[in-house]
Amino acid sequence: MKQSAAFINDYSDWLTQFDNKLFLTKLLDLFSATNIYIVDKDQQVIYWSQGMETLTGLRYDAVIGKTCLPIYNISSADAKQQIQLPNTETSVNKTVQVLYDKDGVFAGGLGLLQPYSELSNEPLATAKLEHGSQNFHGILSRSPAMQDVFHLIANAAETAVTVLVRGESGTGKELVAKAIHDLSVRKNEPFLAINCAALSSNLLESELFGHVRGAFTGAIKDHNGLFQRAHGGTLFLDEVAELPLELQAKLLRVIQERNYIPVGGDRSVSVDVRIIAATHRSLREEVKNGHFREDLMYRLRVVPIFLPPLRERREDIGLLIWHFIRQHNAANVRKIEKIEPHAMRTLLDHPWLGNVRELQNVVEYAFAVGRGTTLRLSELPPEFREPRRIEQPTKNLPASTQQEATAIRQALEQSNGKVTIAAQLLGMSRATFWRKRKLYSL
Repeated sequence: MKQSAAFINDYSDWLTQFDNKLFLTKLLDLFSATNIYIVDKDQQVIYWSQGMETLTGLRYDAVIGKTCLPIYNISSADAKQQIQLPNTETSVNKTVQVLYDKDGVFAGGLGLLQPYSELSNEPLATAKLEHGSQNFHGILSRSPAMQDVFHLIANAAETAVTVLVRGESGTGKELVAKAIHDLSVRKNEPFLAINCAALSSNLLESELFGHVRGAFTGAIKDHNGLFQRAHGGTLFLDEVAELPLELQAKLLRVIQERNYIPVGGDRSVSVDVRIIAATHRSLREEVKNGHFREDLMYRLRVVPIFLPPLRERREDIGLLIWHFIRQHNAANVRKIEKIEPHAMRTLLDHPWLGNVRELQNVVEYAFAVGRGTTLRLSELPPEFREPRRIEQPTKNLPASTQQEATAIRQALEQSNGKVTIAAQLLGMSRATFWRKRKLYSL
């Protein structure tokens, strides 16, 4: 930077004798083997060196004039950062120079990618270990938004307060709960989980609080519920917004009094259990609609943690794809070493309404139907190869749920109405799919 500024100042007269276009052409030709690229103010690629072709696998004619992948974006907030190329397992340092026009308006920029192994004496295998630092207790992310979540998790783990994790299906709410447990003083005690939407009210009450012999038909012996089995540890209540009102009162008592009465029992049982709850709904809205107790809501959301959907942290898509590929490679059924550029762009552009769980299912599908070391577009599920349709929003639904309702409708169409397959396409459990389908009247 210092040298280039000095050159311009000292040799400005010498530079005026050259045609700007010719000078720039010669300069770019000189560095054609270097991994450099240029984008305009709209993030469209206007230069892509031979080095970039070799490094990324993306050909010049496939990217020129098109909007670059998010990972290659250049903005005024950019700084030197380490990234992983989406269609390879190569770690690189991305360095950019932002360009402004004569009026000081952003006009584009130049990017330089340097493989991490070129920047130190470490072999590439060691560089990959450094990349693993983006794994926070089983949660993989390089997104700034998720770094904030990690700080919340670490801080909440130092206390005994209840935590409410809010996020769409498939975003990893149980992983957050497990991370809090593993970082807490309860880490050597049980961690148990239950989906409150998966069981009927009677079964859910028995599973949570246990029952005594003879409490109901079929209760041939005493049964310890999850609260008793999780004594000293952590109980994760997924989809807590689906908890029936009569059980909400019983849960509130456990939180406040640290005891409960089993189904059919007459004596209270004392417990020491930390509760972490999760939901994809707004509990405040559920309270307004009369579906959830306000006093319980305040007890549960002492520390609220919001998980962003995958479509809002797109820098994690490539990271997660390669994580799941490495997991399947270890099974030695098929080993994928690279991803076809068109397939990678399609994966990066996908809305991922089923979030990380949907992405994991897509990788499993590719391993099941394809062969060879390259993951190709033809090996992705059928919906990835179909033209995107613009659906009419479902009436009277908020924008956040319109997308989900549309995704469920499309999944049913693609599976010919087979619920199990449709649920798998969206990365949902069958119980969650049924509940959402009923909610949206589909």
